[in-house]
Amino acid sequence: MTRIASVILETPDPVAAERFYSAAFGLGDQLQVRAADAPASGFRGFILSLVAAQPNIVDALIDAASRRGATTLKPATRSFWGYGGVLQAPDGAIWKIASSAKKNSGPATRQIDDFVLLLGVADVNAAKQFYLDHGLPVAKSFGSKYVEFDSAGSPVKLALYSRRAAAKDAGIAADGTGSHRLVITGASTPFTDPDGFAWEAATTSAARATSP
Repeated sequence: MTRIASVILETPDPVAAERFYSAAFGLGDQLQVRAADAPASGFRGFILSLVAAQPNIVDALIDAASRRGATTLKPATRSFWGYGGVLQAPDGAIWKIASSAKKNSGPATRQIDDFVLLLGVADVNAAKQFYLDHGLPVAKSFGSKYVEFDSAGSPVKLALYSRRAAAKDAGIAADGTGSHRLVITGASTPFTDPDGFAWEAATTSAARATSP
């Protein structure tokens, strides 16, 4: 079974990005950065989502990122499904911080329950079949609208939206060109999906993070 060991964000300034992510979210080996200057503009086709147990944790994570230079795309608010907001990090990656809870049941911490990579794809059903063929079983599927794969103990979950729906969720236009500036690690053999998202073999540190 294919599992995600880590997500790599590519950026012209990896030192600054590493400093930001370490201080804001503290994801360790789950999130890595590396130098790259491939052109990219507009929506890069993915959202990184952090799921927390309650609203005050969401607020703490958003505050930590905002104080270090993240830009608010959607302020944190309550909604039908819970509580959350959307940020854009200084390197351009979009982050959704959310909780299914609407009320706090304890003190604020920095505990992150789930780390989810949401890909905005041209054809959800085609992308779903591609990933099934590459060893990722489906955990949840809502027709051509949303797919979540079985994480099988992976530190990073994978889900699919249409590109337009993902951009709407992030509060930005769906237009974008150039590189995704994203690499997913964990594949036994490198491959690129139909939407141009590249997978690589896990590094030693990332592979260690998926071990039981």
